[in-house]
Order: sequence, then structure tokens, then C-alpha cells
Amino acid sequence: MDWMVVTRIRVRRSIELVLGVFLLAAAPAWTSAVEPTNARAVMEETVGDVLAVLRAPGLGTPERRTRLEAIARDRFDFETMSKLVLRRSWKKFSAEQRVEFVAAFTDHLAASYGSRVERYNEQDVEVTGDRSEPRGDVTVHTRILAAGADEISMDYRLRDREGLWKVIDVKIEGISLISSFRSQFKEVLSQNGPDEVLRRLKEKTAGMQGSGA
Repeated sequence: MDWMVVTRIRVRRSIELVLGVFLLAAAPAWTSAVEPTNARAVMEETVGDVLAVLRAPGLGTPERRTRLEAIARDRFDFETMSKLVLRRSWKKFSAEQRVEFVAAFTDHLAASYGSRVERYNEQDVEVTGDRSEPRGDVTVHTRILAAGADEISMDYRLRDREGLWKVIDVKIEGISLISSFRSQFKEVLSQNGPDEVLRRLKEKTAGMQGSGA
């Protein structure tokens, strides 16, 4: 059985929604405490940066994709996300394997961002609130509104990393992106160990980049 089969449809939809939301129009102003407002400002800035790339006249697809991937690498805290995905299994990885996993996981999500983000247009997003979390994190609640489609709730969890707000997880309709990936890696780790996880993750990313999907 392919390692991505378990929750494959759910995770694929989650990734597309997570990465696609950055194309949405900036949400209306809302009142909150200082910390959540800073977290939301990062989201609005990301929206503006992505739209600027997509609207740049004469920009070829390869360059557009490269710039979009760069935005993803800048706005997500992939190291923290990697630790959250592996959780206790993080200790099973050597120092070299940890560095390798973070790089491979970053490549995977950044490639997903670059290849799928252009599919989203003519959508609106509405910020509906925020919530303080443990460790000083902030969850920003949003909902996606698209013509002829049901509303989709999306919650971004951000963490302040030395004065910079970074996305560390996203929940779509209550489904955590981190938890979805964790469930995929769990079986491979228990049966084959870190090396096989790294091999398959890189293989999946290479296939995605080769197909342009």
C-alpha cells in the first residue's frame, strides 16, 4: 500500500486549501489585542505578496512558481512543523536526519504551494476572530467564501519566533494539517524507520515537481 493512501484525499484537499487561501482578497478590518493583530498582519501581508506575484505582467510560469515557493518558505515555520509532525519520533532521527527531514518536508510543502496556488481566484476570505493559545500562540479564524460553494472554515495557528509570526499549523473544517501528515508518517516509521520516510518523502516531492501537479 502506498504510504500516501491513508487519508490521502483529506490531506490533498487540506494542502490545496491551506496554500490556496493566500490568494484570497484581504479580509476586512477587525478589532483584537496587540498580539493577534500582529499575527493577522502577517496573513494580510502574505496575501498581498502572492497577489503581486500573480498579477506581475510578463512573468513566466517558472519564475512565478519560484517566487511563490519563496513566499511559502518565508511564512511557514517548517522546522517547528516538522517537529510537530514527528512528535516523539523526532528522537528516532539522528541530527543529520533531522536536518534532512526539515529540508525534505519544506521542499514538499513549498512545491505544493508553487504548483497549486495559481488555481485559486475569485474567492473571498473573512476573518471571524482570534484565540490565544498555550505557548503564546495565536489562532486566527477565517472562513472562505466562494460563489456556488459551501463556506469553509480555516484556522491558522501562528507562533512568534523571535519577533516574527510564523504559521505552524492550519485546520480546515477542524482537520489539522499537522495531524494528517503525522498519521501518514506513523506507519512508515514503525515499520521501516527514518531512512524510508526520507526516501518516500523525497520521491513524492520529485514526482510532484516532475508532473507539475
